[in-house]
Amino acid sequence: MKPINVGLLGIGTVGCGTFTVLQRNQEEIARRAGCAITMKMVADKDLDKAQALVGGRAVVTADAHEVVNHPDIDIVVELIGGTVIAKKLILKAILNGKHVVTANKALLAQHGNEIFAAAQKKDVMVAFEAAVGGGIPIIKSLREGLTANRIEWIAGIINGTSNFILSGMRDKGADFSDVLKEAQRLGYAEADPTFDIEGVDAAHKLTIMAAIGFGIPMQFGAVYTEGITKLTREDIRYAEELGYRIKLLGIAKRKEKGIELRVHPTLIPARRLIANVEGVMNAILVKGDAVGQTMYYGAGAGAEPTASAVVADLVDVARMLTSDPEHRVPHLAFQPDQLSDIAILPMGEVETSYYLRLKVYDKPGVLAGITRILADLGISIDAMVQKEPHEGEDLVDIVMLTHLMVEKHVDAAIRKIEALPVVAGKVTRIRLEEFN
Repeated sequence: MKPINVGLLGIGTVGCGTFTVLQRNQEEIARRAGCAITMKMVADKDLDKAQALVGGRAVVTADAHEVVNHPDIDIVVELIGGTVIAKKLILKAILNGKHVVTANKALLAQHGNEIFAAAQKKDVMVAFEAAVGGGIPIIKSLREGLTANRIEWIAGIINGTSNFILSGMRDKGADFSDVLKEAQRLGYAEADPTFDIEGVDAAHKLTIMAAIGFGIPMQFGAVYTEGITKLTREDIRYAEELGYRIKLLGIAKRKEKGIELRVHPTLIPARRLIANVEGVMNAILVKGDAVGQTMYYGAGAGAEPTASAVVADLVDVARMLTSDPEHRVPHLAFQPDQLSDIAILPMGEVETSYYLRLKVYDKPGVLAGITRILADLGISIDAMVQKEPHEGEDLVDIVMLTHLMVEKHVDAAIRKIEALPVVAGKVTRIRLEEFN
């Protein structure tokens, strides 16, 4: 089989890692792919940097269009990020009959339906293992390894920056802002960390996993997204005292009335494996009806872990180049005409358990008024702790854990509780998942 020529768009951190891994493991990769995979061209706006990194082993250009239009390029690897220029380049590469490998989760979550339709029309492949979980082969596991299963739910720590911050807050008893600064100093967080700490990055990845797991179109706009910026060290400490840890999770669940798609801080029992995933590591739980619970753990970012997934996609595409397009694994695991239009449940219809923290005046009868509101709305308390007031203060924290309850009823209870004259400020609400 003739060598496969690859054109790389962007030689930043992941691009450089991809170039390095492909060069270093060239012989091993060729043995697996059945042919040589050669990095023929590299495009990057910083021409001098790109030429220094490539060292004459590939043609370097500042114009990405030269790569997507070049007749000798078989596969285009898009690693420039963003959703505007990257989308134009990918669609142009597809139009030119080239296969695409990308790590661009934001692009796929927002425009994947259009990109996959274009690829199907031109009989080319779009591979995207590196878009979720860095070096963890979660896309392949969902799309191929678990194909016999009806996926019941997916839940994952899929943003390393947020996990590093929450781990630091727990280990050091530090405030959110202090650990964020440390994450930025160490290079784990961007100068503008909004996508990470507000849950947007995790929502992009959850969108992709849910589409493959449940056979639905990409629906990023339907994902409920809540970040970690409002979490306090008190809540982390109280959760720990109750036997839980707080993680930012992406959760997708199949329910009778539709599918839950949500990203938010979540209490998890400390005894669960996923609760003990620390620092910048990622972990994803998948529950299938036949296999039961499975867990995938590893580095969710970084040059070579992500490059591992990119190069694996290159090998997959190389293996499938000569196959009939109808016999290839579909982009979203299900045949394109078999995708479901099942509804995405609004957050008010989601059913889970809750951690509620209230700051109240230390007076007789306070607790009775609060529990009466919960009882009237059918909310059952699983556990409750009343903290002692600090010396000279008349405010105390009350922490409650509820049994399973529909969110809209909890919302109604919180509004009524906050209106009580004995309650100071807002009620802190964090969702809780047991993963039994």
